[in-house]
Amino acid sequence: MPVEPPLALWDFPDPRDPAIDRARDDLVAVGADVQPGTLLAAYRGGLFPMPADDDETMLWFSPRQRGVLPLDGLRVSRSLRKSARAFQIRVDTSFDEVVDACADPARDGGWIDDRIRAAYGELHRLGWAHSVEAWRDGRLAGGLYGVSIGGLFAGESMFHRDRDASKVALIGLVELLRAAGDPERRLLDVQWSTPHLASLGVIELPRRDYLTRLDEALELSPAFG
Repeated sequence: MPVEPPLALWDFPDPRDPAIDRARDDLVAVGADVQPGTLLAAYRGGLFPMPADDDETMLWFSPRQRGVLPLDGLRVSRSLRKSARAFQIRVDTSFDEVVDACADPARDGGWIDDRIRAAYGELHRLGWAHSVEAWRDGRLAGGLYGVSIGGLFAGESMFHRDRDASKVALIGLVELLRAAGDPERRLLDVQWSTPHLASLGVIELPRRDYLTRLDEALELSPAFG
């Protein structure tokens, strides 16, 4: 079972606050730290962090339109299903390597800095952050990582070294979450939708609908033992 860390020293704003709605912005807070208790409080409140461009300030987002992948909505093409047979899915066998690969500075739009790597590494060691990995011929070919709290899996980032490897890891994650029961109440959060994610079945939920779903999901048992 995950170990509950000390409580956060910070109070985050409630994304349901009418003033936040009126601001019409995905950014809802600035500052704080990324200690385990802070991160868990944020996710439980519908927020997630990203470093600012100054590499010092932490930004906290609660998107007005939240990207979510329904567990019965993943689109798997015939070619992807065939490709998946070449990979082996593993969970939490190389968490740090997955994060390092996601943080590769050569990737476009990289945002994972040393603070984020250390913070999620600590969450992993406490039992809250997990990696789903696609292995091929004895090497890590792709994967993803995120935070699991109750029935919420908050996906953070994914990568691939072999074609389709990250998609195969996503298939593995969806199967794992479905196997945990109550798939219609579980929440696979991908933060923002993109054309690529939409092609895989990701939809957008208005912020208030997401927060309602989040409250329900947090009541469930986690999918990761």
